[in-house]
Amino acid sequence: MNIIIVGRRHGESKTLTLSTTAKTMMLGLLFALPFAMGSGGYWLAQHLADEGILDLNTAKAWERDLDHQRQQLQQIREQTGQELDALTLRLAELQARLVRLDALGERLIDVADLQGEEFDFGVAPAMGGPGELGQSYQSPEINDVLDQLAASIDSREQQLEVLDDLMSADKFNKATFVAGRPITRGWMSSRYGNRTDPFTGRPAWHAGVDFAGKDGADIVAVAAGVVTWSGDRFGYGNMVELNHGNGYKTRYAHCKELKVDVGDVVRKGDVIALMGSTGRSTGPHVHFEVYKNGRTVDPAAYIHRRPR
Repeated sequence: MNIIIVGRRHGESKTLTLSTTAKTMMLGLLFALPFAMGSGGYWLAQHLADEGILDLNTAKAWERDLDHQRQQLQQIREQTGQELDALTLRLAELQARLVRLDALGERLIDVADLQGEEFDFGVAPAMGGPGELGQSYQSPEINDVLDQLAASIDSREQQLEVLDDLMSADKFNKATFVAGRPITRGWMSSRYGNRTDPFTGRPAWHAGVDFAGKDGADIVAVAAGVVTWSGDRFGYGNMVELNHGNGYKTRYAHCKELKVDVGDVVRKGDVIALMGSTGRSTGPHVHFEVYKNGRTVDPAAYIHRRPR
């Protein structure tokens, strides 16, 4: 068998003569090459299959993963929807609370007869402060809205607390305001100041006023206070002393019977004793004294005082 080889330059050619052995080997290679290629392809496919690259179930596995991810996404959407519903309900609840607080605040202002400009529940609380330059506006998230609403409710509650304190203080001042007569029935039998002593007939200082009346008649507190004395006292007989705060005290002497004990809290108009003639007394009456900052003052100024 001859093989002719043609060169590129000048059409040169060469002739090779193959021996019988070479011919046999070449024919064997030609017949073996297809088998070798088939075997190699099978081995490569098997190798790739072992590696999971060309697995026939890969597509199905991917589809299952996608279905699982779709289910997870649906669950997340449902959970987010539930959370949004809950936040919406909370927002509605906070708004309802705010409306009630505003209505209550306006009602308290009317009852307390305060200046509406100082506690205006119809407008947002005044706020301010320098902002940052170049800061762009961003739409608030629902949590931010809820936080702002909660802060607004806290502000309203603080206003109501202040208003309640003012009302309590005003109510306390009215209750402890010393004014009026210590009796429900009777008449003034002796005034404050210099007078003739009923026992000695000599000029003497009278530190209070006397109200005569029926034996056993009610003696009432002229203001709210705390009982600091309830018992017998020299010259006064059975006596009740009340501390009203702000430097004021009152005394009720010559009582027949005492109705309160030390430490009791009494309100304006409460019956604290019954009229009698104990101690240095000539008949049923109540000796009434008013102290301001430790010194007696004329009770007449408080008896005829206009109540608050």
